[in-house]
Amino acid sequence: MFDKVLVANRGEIAMRVIRGCRDLGIRTVAVHSEADRNAAFTVLADEAVEIGPAPSAQSYLVIDRVIDAAKQTGAQAIHPGYGFLSENAAFARACADSGIVFVGPPPEAMSAMGEKVPARERMRASGVPIVPGTGAITTAEEAVSAAAEIGYPVLIKASAGGGGIGMKIVRSEPDLRDALDTAQSTARRAFGNDTVFLERYLDEPRHIEIQVLADQHGHVVHLGERECSIQRRHQKIVEETPSPVIDAEMRARMGNDAVTAARAVGYVNAGTVEFIYRDGEYYFLEMNTRLQVEHPITELVYGVDLVAEQLRIAAGEPLELRQQDLQPHGHAIECRVNAENPAKGFLPSPGQVTGYHEPAGPGVRVDSSLVAPALVSPNYDPMIAKLIVHAAGRGAALDRMRRALLEYVITGIHTNVSYHLALLSQPEFRAGRYSTHFIDQHPELIDDALVWAERQEPLRRLVRDPARVAAIAAAIVSA
Repeated sequence: MFDKVLVANRGEIAMRVIRGCRDLGIRTVAVHSEADRNAAFTVLADEAVEIGPAPSAQSYLVIDRVIDAAKQTGAQAIHPGYGFLSENAAFARACADSGIVFVGPPPEAMSAMGEKVPARERMRASGVPIVPGTGAITTAEEAVSAAAEIGYPVLIKASAGGGGIGMKIVRSEPDLRDALDTAQSTARRAFGNDTVFLERYLDEPRHIEIQVLADQHGHVVHLGERECSIQRRHQKIVEETPSPVIDAEMRARMGNDAVTAARAVGYVNAGTVEFIYRDGEYYFLEMNTRLQVEHPITELVYGVDLVAEQLRIAAGEPLELRQQDLQPHGHAIECRVNAENPAKGFLPSPGQVTGYHEPAGPGVRVDSSLVAPALVSPNYDPMIAKLIVHAAGRGAALDRMRRALLEYVITGIHTNVSYHLALLSQPEFRAGRYSTHFIDQHPELIDDALVWAERQEPLRRLVRDPARVAAIAAAIVSA
């Protein structure tokens, strides 16, 4: 096992990886920008190295500076977390060239899954079901001909993309030409690659993903599914496992296909195979060649520390997990807590946190970038925490999450905590009847969130002015 690991990330995922390392007795190095000089993760790590100004393009994304920090501190391995350099094959190669272990898949596997068009063809050849679609499309004439064969509506997608960037839904031929130009130009600006392709668009689908682990000795297992259909602008905000619509037989089928997908590219370490699901049928979407934001719900339901497994695999140890032993126990839900204002179109809300109170109690876990009042920087993603609960069943987990959300107070900035309360109380969601369009179909949740915010106000007042409360308490005691 490694003696020292550098964590090439920030915020809550840096905190999570540092904790995982400490559980294994591994010393840690945090790299950070100027803006994160006093962040909690830099304090938690054993060592910290500043690598540049606040913009990530001048700090967290500069490969040479991250590698130099590892060499300077004697770190034997680098854990990239998610985002930033986590799916950058050039970074993985740079680590190898410097004699540093990259805690993730080989760069060849990363490249094989990094672009969607070749990944689709590889999955087709392996027998993994893929959404009917095309290879790379370059002209409007090709697109019109292909769409006629696939059938409308179709989805234009960027081959090198992610997060919905460059994605366009087209429901008729007249709209296809303009949509194609827009998608190509967006992909070119975002990814430096304007390759796009078409897929059949499935109305009211669900987004189901399968967690896999693969060691360096040819052993691959899956750890069930995560339901990730509650999305806003193609970004997940709530995840749960098990999915309300996946039974044991379907879980085994999808899990086997996920394992096949991993084997097809010589995958090693933790990864996630994403599927689109509707009415008992599912199709391969893509593979995320890293640890996912929503990994904690899998950890709670399967009793596996995924970060520890990543480190063991990277150190060359064989997996001790066996597929027949990996069975789900209970139900887990994760809510992503973002610094944003739902009432103003989810506008990001960075700034000074003046009061911070985390929920606790049975079955509650908080993975947060905050441990106390601090500055939320405008330079990075607005997600500041993940609230995760675990209970015996889905109903109990929903109730536990509501209780935990009511206790979660962050003052000084806007967050989506009250929006989560509104969402989890919505009858269709509680019944498990939802798709990736759920948020768009329920605009009333914005107003409902304001009502839930009022229920939190007494605790918010307490958190906002702890000094006054302490003074009152001291006066009562002295009297």
